Amino acid sequence: MTSTETASSQHPDEVPPEAPDGGMQRGLKNRHLQLIAIGGSIGTGLFLGSGKLISVSGPAIIFVYLVIGFFVFFIMRALGELLLSNLHYKTFGDIAKDMLGPWAGFFVSWNYWFSWVIACVADIVAITAYVQWFNPNVPAWVPALITAAVLTLLNLQPVKFFGETEFWFAIIKIVAILGLIVVGVILMATQFQSPDGTTASITNLWTHGGMFPMGISGFVLGFQMGIFSFIGVELVGTAAAETQNPRKTLPKAINSIVIRILIFYIGALAVIMAVTPWDEIAPDKSPFVATLATAGFGLAAVVIQLVVLTSAASSANSGLYSGTRMLFGLAKDGHAPSKFAMTDSRGVPKRSVFFTCVFLFAAIPLLFAGDGVIAAFTFVSSMCATLILFTWGSIVVSYIVYRKRYPERHASSGFKMPFSRIAPWLVLAFFVFIAGTLLYGDDTRPSILAAPAWFAILAVLWQLRKRRLIRDGRPLTGAIPTVPHPLDDE
Repeated sequence: MTSTETASSQHPDEVPPEAPDGGMQRGLKNRHLQLIAIGGSIGTGLFLGSGKLISVSGPAIIFVYLVIGFFVFFIMRALGELLLSNLHYKTFGDIAKDMLGPWAGFFVSWNYWFSWVIACVADIVAITAYVQWFNPNVPAWVPALITAAVLTLLNLQPVKFFGETEFWFAIIKIVAILGLIVVGVILMATQFQSPDGTTASITNLWTHGGMFPMGISGFVLGFQMGIFSFIGVELVGTAAAETQNPRKTLPKAINSIVIRILIFYIGALAVIMAVTPWDEIAPDKSPFVATLATAGFGLAAVVIQLVVLTSAASSANSGLYSGTRMLFGLAKDGHAPSKFAMTDSRGVPKRSVFFTCVFLFAAIPLLFAGDGVIAAFTFVSSMCATLILFTWGSIVVSYIVYRKRYPERHASSGFKMPFSRIAPWLVLAFFVFIAGTLLYGDDTRPSILAAPAWFAILAVLWQLRKRRLIRDGRPLTGAIPTVPHPLDDE
């Protein structure tokens, strides 16, 4: 171990608030967490994937996002109450291992790490599509290679730098979407006509086959990739471990989810389909760019294209951050090689970063294995959606156990989950429905059928790791103190 690397082995109660993990620091401020919360819910799934979703579901996609957003809000409220019930929790893995057992912590943490690796690959694939929009002659491997290298460099910086980067990335996303909505409203108010004679009007939402033009089948299929658009909202939970005053900032970030969904998902897509009828939107292009291009705003379309490119980079950056922190936690518990629990003098778990970034280069061969960028994006995004159901499910099941095991914590919580008796069960039923939609679609079925193989691998790895820990006389999981955290006094 070098002088600039320290193993994170201190007891949480012995660590000052500014470095709760014995190396990682609470370098994120309130404004960072709030914008990370917004940026995490505005990603590649919305900017690129919504084109295919619109082609599958039509205007019904609005209701798809409303339904998914409704359940995501309850997932986040459950996560918020759990995190604030014990500030020694740093990741979903900590919660799972405390409530469900060490095996659950192992499964949840490695699954979440892998799901973000896949999500980052999806983002890199999307970035390739955006770059080729500017110049179709650019070889697909070039932007993929450059993006993977840049992401590695960004995540080798201190957490404060990450927070600042994501803050400005999120600002760009917000301004772009709000700008698109304003432009769309103006086009509708002036009854703008596109070159093909289409008049911008809110009536376009229901005059091209109705709100459910593809019937109930199209509505159900919309949930397949729709769920991918929301992957990242749980980043708030990961970032909370490195955030100042989490008891004040976390509730604000979670409660703002409703307004974010209404504006950035429902509002933006409604405007897009009002300006350009859903049946004229190409499934293999970003509808945000296509809408402005159709309206004759060529330069604005270029600007939006740059925005969605940076959005994909932001999403990948956030995912890589979250994945490396999860790997860091695994190593602390002995569920991954101990070298991944080392941080440099700036609090960066750089070995976790390097290991995770190696897998990003998998995007390069993937681009040449399928029938195109969208086909590659659909495959990896559906795989990611399958894995994230397990992560979100672990949060909900952990909440059910928490409420039963610690009724006094729930009673004294200042951030209780609404309808906490019935809501978790409704969310779990919704997950079963989502799994069914993934099985229903031809292009998403392979991902969910492959999931059992992944969990079988995890089961084998857990048995091997458990035996080694027992042989070495080490606990199966790192202890999570139940005594008050130093920040509880704030």
